[in-house]
Order: sequence, then C-alpha cells, then structure tokens
Amino acid sequence: MVCPTPAQQIVFQEYVRAVSEHTERLQRIEAELQDQVQTWRLYPVVQAVQAMRGVQFTVAIPLIAELGDLTRFDNPRQLMSYLGLTPSEHSSGERRRLGAITKAGNSFARRALIAGAWAYRYPAKVSRHLQRRLEQVSKPIQEIAWKAQVRLCKRYRQLMARGKNANQVVVAIAREIAAFSWAIAREVPVVH
Repeated sequence: MVCPTPAQQIVFQEYVRAVSEHTERLQRIEAELQDQVQTWRLYPVVQAVQAMRGVQFTVAIPLIAELGDLTRFDNPRQLMSYLGLTPSEHSSGERRRLGAITKAGNSFARRALIAGAWAYRYPAKVSRHLQRRLEQVSKPIQEIAWKAQVRLCKRYRQLMARGKNANQVVVAIAREIAAFSWAIAREVPVVH
C-alpha cells in the first residue's frame, strides 16, 4: 500500500513490521508449546477437544490447562457453573428472573471458550484445518464434534434471529461448547 505522505508511509510500514514480529513470536511460542505438551497426561484430551470447530490448539491448551480433567465434573452443568457461564438468578416467591452470567470460576478458560464460540457465526462445514484435526481422533469423538457444530451453528442463527445481542449469543454458544467438551473428554482414556 502506498500512503499519501512519506510520514504516513513510514508509520504504516512500522505497523506492518510490528504485526509481522508479533505473528512470528506467536508462532515460535505455539511451536514450543506443541513440543512441550506431547508428554502431558492430558494431551489426548487436548487433541480430542480440537475436533470441535473454534477449539483449535490455542483454545484447547488453556482450556484443559486451566480446568484439568473435565471428567472430574459429574455433569456438564457443573462444568458450566464452574466456568461462570451460567446465568445469575434473582428470584422472589413465584417470580424467577435470570440475569447476566455469574462470571464465577476460571475466567481464563471462560475467555478461551468465548473466543472459540465466535466460529459458529458461519454455517456448519468441515474446513481443511478442521479435517486434519478430525483425522487424529476416534469416530465417536468425530460424531460428537459434528453434532456440536450442527447444533451450535443453528443455535447461533436462531438466537440472532430472536434479536439477542451477539455477545450474549456467543456466551450461550460457549456454554454449550463446554458441555460438548465434557462429552468428548469422557470418550478419551486419560492416563493417571
């Protein structure tokens, strides 16, 4: 791109250079993480949850690192509650009103799930990158991941059509990603 003045061109080139340096740094960190995580006992779970759309390596690692073994939760509701993804409740007598999410629990894992949830804005499909991740997991996990993708893409469209705020919709999708992650983790044998 050519800018109108030499000063603007210099500033633009500095921005491009800064972005390139950060991208290279992230790639180095991700490669190092990829090497280090190979021997981790929860690595099979990290690989398995990556079968879901929006849960690539940079979402799966913080999620599992922060939460540990997902099967320690008796059901998905406990996991959602632990993550602070459940609505708060204001009740009095017969009246029951749900409010914003509680934000209790692990904020880092919650943010990772919310970042991944934005992928469900688009129609269900298996991209080239997702296909490579799917090839690494068993058939039952692939089926759970596809079921999740179809359901969550449809749910995103339905909630948006009802006039919900996009951020609220994404939080609702993140809540369900947590549930599907729990279901996937139950299919993975973890070495203790």
